Amino acid sequence: MAFENWMLLSRFLIQASLLKLVTSKEVIIKKRVISAVLAAAMVCGLLSGCGGNGGGKASADSDTFRIGGIGPVTGAAAIYGSAVRNAEQIAVDEINEAGGINGYQVSLQFEDDEHDAEKSVNAYNSLKDWGMQILAGTVTTTPCIAVADKTAADGMFEITPSASSTDVIKNDNVFQVCFTDPNQGSASAKYISDKGLGSKIGIIYDSSDVYSSGIYAKFKEEAASLGLEIVSESAFTADSNTDFSVQLQDAKDAGADLMFLPFYYQQAAIVLKQAKDMGFAPAFFGVDGMDGILTLENFDTSLAEGVMLLTPFAADASDEKTQAFVAKYNEKYGETPNQFAADAYDAIYIIKAAIESANVTPDMSVEEIGTALKGAMPSISYDGLTGSGMKWEATGEVNKDPKGVVIQNGVYVSID
Repeated sequence: MAFENWMLLSRFLIQASLLKLVTSKEVIIKKRVISAVLAAAMVCGLLSGCGGNGGGKASADSDTFRIGGIGPVTGAAAIYGSAVRNAEQIAVDEINEAGGINGYQVSLQFEDDEHDAEKSVNAYNSLKDWGMQILAGTVTTTPCIAVADKTAADGMFEITPSASSTDVIKNDNVFQVCFTDPNQGSASAKYISDKGLGSKIGIIYDSSDVYSSGIYAKFKEEAASLGLEIVSESAFTADSNTDFSVQLQDAKDAGADLMFLPFYYQQAAIVLKQAKDMGFAPAFFGVDGMDGILTLENFDTSLAEGVMLLTPFAADASDEKTQAFVAKYNEKYGETPNQFAADAYDAIYIIKAAIESANVTPDMSVEEIGTALKGAMPSISYDGLTGSGMKWEATGEVNKDPKGVVIQNGVYVSID
């Protein structure tokens, strides 16, 4: 019942009660009844009508798409999450300034998960309370796997900029902007082989991390088919990720002339320092998790000179779209964007393309929006910062080509 109707009913009850009052006891009772009615009227007014929206349905007068983001903006992986948050905001601001999506504005709210699965689920629940309809996240793999089960249960559309494990897309509502781990492994082996970057390959990987171990497994498989010689394979875990002297010595003794490092930049920085200290100077080749090493606090960037990695994004690319994004990001945040930022920027525009393709409106329920967007994804093609003509399988996996970069004089330089 509308708030105004409750107020009319309340006045009627008050008048009727006053006419029929007989004793002071009745006065007290009737006052209590009237107070309860007025309280109910106030609550219903605040809730915009008793009974709510029901079934996850958005307000009928909703004129804003609500997109949530989740990732680490504090803690060890904050470089990734901060880049994603910053780039998503740039994209949302651009879209709103250009008139929105299908004429509707976009609102973005980003929550910190500190690269922790439990905190990521808590962040997801907070965003649901806010009214999130679409999730552009999460940033890192393990938290994303935990949240993906929640979005699947809710029928919510989810696109992750950077969580690359195939476990992330086991549900049909989740799509990736980044390469899957197996794709990174096979693409790295092929790139090393095609470019003749090394003849004796040493590998160090994190056996406790699904991201690292997934890339390693596919790299090893593809290397064998390409005839690359792997002379050393060494693992570490989250409990032993500060000293790599044993692994490096093993690779050095085996004559490795290229080290493949499929893990994150924090450990890569330690490897590079310890390799230099022991006089071991092979070529070093990483994957997208190494992107961020140049902005790691207190890291001597000269240690990364000549390090190569595959990435979907090169900030020094000469195309107009890349240069405009890099300039805007630098102006707003005072640094050069990494590939996590580029993937996130693309993620928001991919959502826009899917919404427009499916004629989605913000008054639809979360499940209705999710069904429409996942149905639209395999039919759209998007030219973004991280790939031209990007397309998606119904499985959620993206098809695009990687780019090779090398670190020279403290910046990434394209080598394709």
